[in-house]
Amino acid sequence: MAETLTKDDGINRAKLYQLVLFPLNNGATNVYYVLVLAYIATFGSNVLGLGVLFASVMVTGMRVFDAFTDPVIGALMDRTNGRFGKFRPFMAIGNIIMALSIISMYMLTPMIPENMMGLRYVSFVGLYAIWVIGYTFQTSCTRAGQTVLTSDPDQRPLFTIFNTVGSLAGMGVMQFLAPIIRANVADYSSPEFYRFLTPIGITVSIILTILAIVGIWEKDNPKYFGIGGSKQGKVKISEYIEIIRNNGPMKRLMIAGAGCKLALSIATNTTVLCMLYGCMMGNYDGLYLPMMIVGYIFSIPFFALTVRTSQKKGQRASLLRYVTLALVCYIGVLVLLIAWKQGAHGVNLSLISDGKLHVNIYTILFIAFFGVGYGAYYSTADMPIPMVADCSDYETYRSGKFIPGIMGTLFSLVDKLVSSLSATVVGIAVSLIGIKSLPTAETPYTSGMNVVVIILFCVVPMAAWLATIIAMKGYILTGEKMKEIQEVNKKRKDAIAAGMSLQQAMEEY
Repeated sequence: MAETLTKDDGINRAKLYQLVLFPLNNGATNVYYVLVLAYIATFGSNVLGLGVLFASVMVTGMRVFDAFTDPVIGALMDRTNGRFGKFRPFMAIGNIIMALSIISMYMLTPMIPENMMGLRYVSFVGLYAIWVIGYTFQTSCTRAGQTVLTSDPDQRPLFTIFNTVGSLAGMGVMQFLAPIIRANVADYSSPEFYRFLTPIGITVSIILTILAIVGIWEKDNPKYFGIGGSKQGKVKISEYIEIIRNNGPMKRLMIAGAGCKLALSIATNTTVLCMLYGCMMGNYDGLYLPMMIVGYIFSIPFFALTVRTSQKKGQRASLLRYVTLALVCYIGVLVLLIAWKQGAHGVNLSLISDGKLHVNIYTILFIAFFGVGYGAYYSTADMPIPMVADCSDYETYRSGKFIPGIMGTLFSLVDKLVSSLSATVVGIAVSLIGIKSLPTAETPYTSGMNVVVIILFCVVPMAAWLATIIAMKGYILTGEKMKEIQEVNKKRKDAIAAGMSLQQAMEEY
């Protein structure tokens, strides 16, 4: 790796600290992935008293709003080239917007009297809409900024590892703290839980954002902006239509990214895990954190394997291999959940009983299938993110346009659509078995919960992985193809710097 960081052959490479720090931007936004997307429906339903379906469906319905804001923000990013660069202003402004909107949402709206329910509904929707804008500002930079960070096909897979470290610094910290706060301060249905968790999450996100800005600072410079550099022409919102029509790899990546994100969003949804570990298995506090730690431990070797495979055979091959492994392992998880019977000895998860370790064969098998499956898919969950940079370079290769902002927001739109869709799917599934509010760890088991958990925890993720595999089969940006693209783009950039026009350079090379 040291060699790839120091070679001087004209390829844009990142320094080690840049590869480490910039992905923390994803960790900064993933704080809100937990703080908002994991709890927003529970907060709306159980704290504000909004209808369970309204709170869940609204989150997905706001994607109509995104359909208008994302193209504008993406085009605005591509036109930006001021004193503070192209990406840093969007990272800082986005984080500020998210912080202010969530402080207002979680800490102020519960103060609205119950007899003013209409104002609660309006505030809930309005503040969420503002948060969405801030989220788009910052999260799009993670996708778009990689294009200027490095163009080395051997370095880009490393982004997945550091991106996951960043995610753990954001999302992992929040997932770890939330059940501790629930057990020692207040449960998920209490406004005190959100008042306690919100400032912690915002502080973590701000710190990670500052570090990410340091990481992109040197590269946020016109000399790294595509083959035209500072001569890059203005872009239009209509570029979206042209990209969707002609950029085949991006279309396939959007499907693959949606599949990976949907699997992660639903399988790690707080309500689903409360039903699995609390309502079904009867021991949320004794199972949630240990099983989360098991998943992370199993993930560690897979991160090394995915990077190695990506560097040897390309990111497409790596994504295909480990998503397929996850799909196979979750067949085992599915069989175990189908075999579960309430109160029956030996067909329930059991880790700690009366303060002592107590493990049965059912638990051993569950840990084996779940651990390997989770490790495989968690290591690939964010792999489509660095692949956006490949698709952006392919767009430059194909059309001569450097439009990372549009590429980033295009992928971000799908990312947010799928993330929010998980809340709607969970809300609808729960309502179908007659539950009036989203279950928490304290909710008693209700007939049909096991079916809901089987569908949400296993069947939906498995279908999403299958869609990912099908989409990636026709993805043309292999490792060899990306090396060819980088070489051609470099020749065109050198020709333009020597005085050739963009059109001449495109025709020459």
